[in-house]
Amino acid sequence: MPVSHAFVIVLAGFGAGAINAVVGSGTLITFPTLVALGYPPVTSTMSNAVGLVAGSTTGTWGYRRELRGQWNRLRWQLPASLAGAGLGAWLLLHLPEQVFADVVPVLLIAALILVVIGPWIQTWARERAEREGRSAHHVSPRRMAALVASTFAIGVYGGYFTAAQGILLVGAMGALLPESVQRMNAAKNLATLLVNIVAALAYTLVAFDRISWQVAGLIATGSLIGGWLGAHYGRRLSPYALRTAIVVVGLIGLYRLLTV
Repeated sequence: MPVSHAFVIVLAGFGAGAINAVVGSGTLITFPTLVALGYPPVTSTMSNAVGLVAGSTTGTWGYRRELRGQWNRLRWQLPASLAGAGLGAWLLLHLPEQVFADVVPVLLIAALILVVIGPWIQTWARERAEREGRSAHHVSPRRMAALVASTFAIGVYGGYFTAAQGILLVGAMGALLPESVQRMNAAKNLATLLVNIVAALAYTLVAFDRISWQVAGLIATGSLIGGWLGAHYGRRLSPYALRTAIVVVGLIGLYRLLTV
């Protein structure tokens, strides 16, 4: 591998790790980069998933404080993410990549809309709860079921094609939960970490020879640092700034998906 290619891959991994910690969709940097350098799409997807585990780990650790008080809900969400990731990884090994690639732009647009209108949905839900004499932080069984189902579906998508799964998850949680965007971001980081681990293990066990381990190592090196820095600075952003960052990165990612 040329030194210039190695440098570009490390740099892409750094950017992906930072963006994943703050927003999600870092794969929209690394995946097109690998394809542009001549790696086959499936090899790029698998190598990228393995490499980004490092960045997801440091990003999740950086947001550990915001995870406090969420475990009653996460004990339902996280198994859904794990199950969905396993199914998604299986689909990648058995279905044409184009199947999911065709619906990615639609899902991303829907997620960005949910991110934008999330505060209004939360305000409506809070006012309704107050009128009915319930706690504003109460999550009804119906909404919890919808959240778990959404988390499972996003886990399937993440196990198959990791790009923008974080934006999808924040969008779903924003529509269903009375949580701040920073706390939802922390939950998103943990859930996507688990998805990436499951996908990476599945690819390693079933398709070891289809992974470029040199590429995966370079992405891991960059994303490890990027994830830590992204979490360090991202958790200082105001809710408005964080939502703006999510929308801007999502729109850029949408453009890249439609043009690569």
